[in-house]
Amino acid sequence: MTGPENRCRLVLIVPDIADAEEKQKIIADALRGGDVASVILPQYGLDDGVFQKHAELVVPVIQEAGAAALIAGDSRVAGRSKADGLHISGNSAEVAEAVEAYTPRLIVGGGNASDRQHALQLGEIRPDYVFFGKLEGDIKPEAHPKNLALGEWWATMIEIPCIVMGGTDPASAVDVALTGAEFVALRSAVFADPSAAASVVAAVNAMLDEKAPRFDG
Repeated sequence: MTGPENRCRLVLIVPDIADAEEKQKIIADALRGGDVASVILPQYGLDDGVFQKHAELVVPVIQEAGAAALIAGDSRVAGRSKADGLHISGNSAEVAEAVEAYTPRLIVGGGNASDRQHALQLGEIRPDYVFFGKLEGDIKPEAHPKNLALGEWWATMIEIPCIVMGGTDPASAVDVALTGAEFVALRSAVFADPSAAASVVAAVNAMLDEKAPRFDG
């Protein structure tokens, strides 16, 4: 019997929904669909006070489902909402600052690794994960070929886990898994039709159970 821990796991990116209670309900529904490792909550231009209210509603729902709640960018909101971690989309200096300030108390991961050089700079900082792609980068059915290539290179070279952004087609999760990446991030693929979010999460987990390579140990 193999559990999801020994294969690529799903990371959800919360969609841009203005109503906090609607956002909370949609996330709760999606998480009923099966295994999710973590959920990243972007700010999407909300002012800090409104974003904090959104986080305070959504973070407990994520945690109750057994996933890690990661706040994109705002360490104060992460602290006040009792989130599990911080997702930094900025440059390596911003990631380094966050790693120094918040690990190991919070999970701190870094994005914006657009090429191998920037990825290695991030790796030297030893974040908890590196993110390939952009949180809103799911603009085509398939994952971006550059992100797949970076994920495959990283997974064979570096011990720090990576998350690769998938596409708008749930099946893009399998392409990410085949790179050896530990995590695949989906947004529109899961939330384009919120009423189907749980069934999409279940379907993605079933695909990963069937087709994702297994990690040693």
